Amino acid sequence: MGSLMDILIIGSGGREHALAIGLSDSKSVKNIHVAPGNVGTSIIAQNHDIDISNSEEILSLSSGLGIDLVIVGPEAPLVEGLADCLNSSEIPCFGPISKWANLEGSKKYAKEVMEKLDIPTANYVELFEVSENHAILDKYKPPWVIKRDVLAGGKGVTVTSSKEMATSSINNAIEIDGSVLVEEFMEGEEASILVIMDESDYVCLPPSQDHKRLKDNDEGPNTGGMGAYAPAPVVTSSILRRVEEEIVQPMHSYLKNQEFPYRGCLYVGIMIDIDGAPRVVEFNVRFGDPETQVTIPLISSDIGELFFSAATGNLSKVDVNFHSYSSATVVLASNNYPSRPIIGDIISGNNVSIEEGEIRAFVHYAGTAINADGDYVSSGGRVLSATGIAPTLKEAVEASYQIINNIQLKDSQHRSDIAFRAFER
Repeated sequence: MGSLMDILIIGSGGREHALAIGLSDSKSVKNIHVAPGNVGTSIIAQNHDIDISNSEEILSLSSGLGIDLVIVGPEAPLVEGLADCLNSSEIPCFGPISKWANLEGSKKYAKEVMEKLDIPTANYVELFEVSENHAILDKYKPPWVIKRDVLAGGKGVTVTSSKEMATSSINNAIEIDGSVLVEEFMEGEEASILVIMDESDYVCLPPSQDHKRLKDNDEGPNTGGMGAYAPAPVVTSSILRRVEEEIVQPMHSYLKNQEFPYRGCLYVGIMIDIDGAPRVVEFNVRFGDPETQVTIPLISSDIGELFFSAATGNLSKVDVNFHSYSSATVVLASNNYPSRPIIGDIISGNNVSIEEGEIRAFVHYAGTAINADGDYVSSGGRVLSATGIAPTLKEAVEASYQIINNIQLKDSQHRSDIAFRAFER
């Protein structure tokens, strides 16, 4: 890598704001562009209001701006072939080609790859026909896990002990998609391992834990994520070693030897059972949201250099180091999220941050806009998150809540127990 880079980030959520903040501290980066971006990225980068589902528009913007690296936040453009399009024009892309993006785009495809590589995961059955009495519900004990075999924005999974709801979820998925996967339920505790990889090497970032359910004590409906923290103490050094040996290394060995190797972030969602054995819940082909908000601040190396090296097959040439801090983020969601979020309500108290010695806390913006009067307003389900970084997890969580409790949004929702599992240990 020679001169300073111009980088384009694709996406508009809290994840993309977190990536932009991280890159703004990179000595290898000159200019940051985001498409379409949000109110947070507009402060530290230049936003571009284009259709990110159109690869040609992204290619045209990248070429016109002389972009040195494109970093793709959401999964849909990758599944649709954005990396293939950019690679054909010799523009480095941090994000895999469409074939590998199907590891997230198709649960069935991911299962087939895991079966081929003998990677531990839940047993499953694929169903194609609507029925009043699915035999699989008698074979697997409740709760049942029903997964749509499509991209569903983190909301395509139903976990239920109600046979009526399970049957309804199965039949609805078959009617919409033509098929559905029913998995055995895996007991244990979930965690996320974000792995940056290319054909030359891989790097596991600090393990994190997301909070998918809307309400405290993991109650309520599944969401895109209501908060996260890192490092997650459930992933001990011995468990992380098993994750690498049993999951990451087989995947890397397989993907690096393909004609077009995997380049980007492989998100490994795992379930850890009572004996410390990890099994794969899901693969995602990009940074998680809100895991990115708590993982990126823990990287002490130059992030621009790290991403560019992975996008060009040179990851083995860079040293990756981490801060010895903890981080936590608490998501503020709109009223009626996740079903039909109420938007357009005024947000106040959000222009606040904390810098007290080694403790920092600030806002990551997501579904937030500015109206004609200059007010911050909600524009999506997950509006923003408050993120704290500190020497201890307790201090990081406290700083996050100090920020979130200062913010007002009519009938908004946030969990009050982020990182509760870590404190129970």
